Amino acid sequence: MRDSYKILTKPSEGTYSELRSKFLAFAIPVRTAEEAMEQVAKYQKEYFDARHVCWAYRLGPEGEEYRSNDNGEPSGTAGKPILGQMVSADVSDLIILVIRYFGGVKLGTSGLIVAYRTAAAEALEAGEYGERLVEKELKLTFGYEHMNMVMRMVKDLQPRIVGQDYKDNGDIVMTIAIRLSLVERVQTAFIVNGQSLVKVEVQSE
Repeated sequence: MRDSYKILTKPSEGTYSELRSKFLAFAIPVRTAEEAMEQVAKYQKEYFDARHVCWAYRLGPEGEEYRSNDNGEPSGTAGKPILGQMVSADVSDLIILVIRYFGGVKLGTSGLIVAYRTAAAEALEAGEYGERLVEKELKLTFGYEHMNMVMRMVKDLQPRIVGQDYKDNGDIVMTIAIRLSLVERVQTAFIVNGQSLVKVEVQSE
């Protein structure tokens, strides 16, 4: 599994026109299916006078969670072409909505596929992108005498410190989030003479 992936950092837009039909595309960053569906409801309300509000979303490091909707267009002519553009761009954690205003001339199946695909591509082309890390949380338990060793690891690998707690027995418990590819380095960072001076526990999902 990859430990980082491409994301859209802010909303972007694109347009496409064909035989007087106008296609307005909106690409919006989202983190969950619920957020994606909130955007669908928002745009359906805002563009209530449009013939179709078609969409697709893609979530997760591998784009493993996805859904598309043709919203009344012939099956496979809108949602799938939109989703296909996200896959081609290798971008995730976003929804693209394409609003169609019908121009009075039917485009046919192939024409619709081209229109929705092109509108989605235009929105992606206008986008700004960043990287999202795939992280794993680890719980480190150690005595105060090993604090310097832990802080050296923090300096070298630069995890996010999620929390820190001091136990009654003198132990320190530090929870960190670190990119997936560095988990093994944390697990081996504290081993001296075959023994780990810091207890490292991978937190469950």
